[in-house]
Amino acid sequence: MSKTISVIRGDGIGPEIMDATLRILDSVGAGLEYEYVEAGLIALEKEGDLLPKATLESIKRNAVALKGPLTTPVGKGFRSINVTLREIFDLYANVRPVISYPGTRSRYEEIDIITVRENTQGAYKAADSKISEDGNTASSKMVVTRDGCERIVRYACEMAQSVGRKKVTIVHKANILKAVSGMFLDVAREVTSEYPDLEINEMIVDNTCMQLVMNPWQFDVIVTTNLFGDIISDLCAGLVGGLGMAPGANIGRDTAIFEAVHGSAPDIAGKGIANPCALILASALMLGEMGMEGKAQQIRAAIRGTIVSSDRLTPDLGGAHTTQEFADAIISRL
Repeated sequence: MSKTISVIRGDGIGPEIMDATLRILDSVGAGLEYEYVEAGLIALEKEGDLLPKATLESIKRNAVALKGPLTTPVGKGFRSINVTLREIFDLYANVRPVISYPGTRSRYEEIDIITVRENTQGAYKAADSKISEDGNTASSKMVVTRDGCERIVRYACEMAQSVGRKKVTIVHKANILKAVSGMFLDVAREVTSEYPDLEINEMIVDNTCMQLVMNPWQFDVIVTTNLFGDIISDLCAGLVGGLGMAPGANIGRDTAIFEAVHGSAPDIAGKGIANPCALILASALMLGEMGMEGKAQQIRAAIRGTIVSSDRLTPDLGGAHTTQEFADAIISRL
């Protein structure tokens, strides 16, 4: 029996990399049906809404969505589409794995780190955001809850065990943000004490950034709060060649949305030269979450083989081929 997922093709290079990704999912025999829905600039132009009701209903009905990069218009009155989706579906866990692939422009080899970021609270909740009447002062509260801290740390530990990871690093700033980050650290200590098979350590966020540059191999799974996780996960992407190789998953109790974490790259949209790896790897994350880890591993191995052999690579990977030609090379290895 096939499973239907919601597909948001996205803005800019989104449709190009989505087409490549869906071809690969079909070639690996994932057995998926696609319900196409719109969001972002295309939806705004057609329906006057960045997130149409039909799109939200589709995601709720199918419980799984694959999303290309979306553009939130700059300016007041437009709220981040990604933040809105996370809040609507309570996608509390943002999972960002990075793996180094030989043959890319990565500065490091043998990197394999998963960042698990709390996705709905903290600084990005922007509680009580306001600007003073004279325009000279802006303020916004950081808010976390005990339940929110507990579920993200527990998710990280459960995920670590399920995929055979041995070490979880709790990243915080409790030395300065004693209430907000202090609560996260206290709760993380309580939760991780229930997982004696995992090696647990703690690290202040600024030291974490330095250590990731100096010795990234010491990290396995990182769990942290929203703002710190946003920064650290991009830093980790830089270790393996950039956001073009970085997939993301947004996981909730009932719904999951998988995405390329890079932007819509309007400067190269329509040229057919975008690297689709981030979205393809996101689709592999999706397959794993849907119980098809074997097919997910096939896709990752095909990407690795294609890059190592320099077969029909896109320009950012050092080649001169198109997005679809690169997809053809991956498909030839499935």
